[in-house]
Amino acid sequence: MANFTLEDVRQRTYKARDAWWTVLLVDPLASRLVRFTANRTRVTPNQLTVGALVLGLAAGACFAVASWPWLLVGALLYHLSFTLDCMDGKVARLKGTGSVFGAWLDYIFDRVRVLACAIALMGGQYAATGNVAYVWTALAVVFLDMLRYMDALEIYKVRSQMRSTLNAARREAHSLELAAAERANGGLPDDDLLSAEEAIADDPEADMEDRVIGDDPAARTLQQGFDRRFPWYARIRNVLMAGRIRPHLISGIEFQMGVFIIAPIAAAIISGAIIPVVAVSGAGLVAFELVIIYKFWLASRDYSRNLAKLNAKIDDYRAQLPADLYEAHPTPVTTSSG
Repeated sequence: MANFTLEDVRQRTYKARDAWWTVLLVDPLASRLVRFTANRTRVTPNQLTVGALVLGLAAGACFAVASWPWLLVGALLYHLSFTLDCMDGKVARLKGTGSVFGAWLDYIFDRVRVLACAIALMGGQYAATGNVAYVWTALAVVFLDMLRYMDALEIYKVRSQMRSTLNAARREAHSLELAAAERANGGLPDDDLLSAEEAIADDPEADMEDRVIGDDPAARTLQQGFDRRFPWYARIRNVLMAGRIRPHLISGIEFQMGVFIIAPIAAAIISGAIIPVVAVSGAGLVAFELVIIYKFWLASRDYSRNLAKLNAKIDDYRAQLPADLYEAHPTPVTTSSG
């Protein structure tokens, strides 16, 4: 059997930035369970993923009953389900057993859990009260969850394309600059080409962020356009990130916990509290998503400007060189991502 320590778990599996709910309420328990699971059992990450779904469905069954004791049990089971859901990725990173199929399974089961629990929680309340507002609330929860994760995946994909395009343009410009400098009296090029990482980098609040604590501690993501407009934001971000908490304070994770943990607990205390709590959680999610979209828009503008700058350099250097020295190079890239 392996002999992983808690420090191993922290360095290899804790994300450098994570949701505050995960950092404060899940990781302290999950890290100890991960250590035990990795050292003492043969449980695989995929088995943990399946276990998380089973607990999530059990939470849904409790929600469907709609009485206050079962709402509390359902909230507890949902939290345990989410803890297992965090453990599968941590065990995979710790033991190096992650897989593409495992990532797909985790994503699909997360969406199934949200769908099942939304139907069960709101359906149970509708059956108990006859209030059709619970039906619309269920639809809103499913829609917001779907929108959030579709948006996150699409932004992640487009940002990756932008970084790749800028890197390709930078390499070509650097190659042509070297050729032009060598041709002009054997000189060396000025080191003034734009770094692709300075033009477009990972969003500090993105859920897709997978860098762990043990990675290069000096790595720093840049959001130049946003930071220029809101210089005070960097101070808040740095304070939160000192505790591994990302500034995206209401993400998909907090939204789920608001709906499936806080709302049932509130309803067990105050009848009819579910819809107001869900409404507040949903409003917070939308507000923070709009910030992410705004930051992405600013990054796309920086991308277009920087790509145009690189393409202008490429054209400049080509004008200085005979055609046979650069004919193998592709034409300057465009801002279209296809």
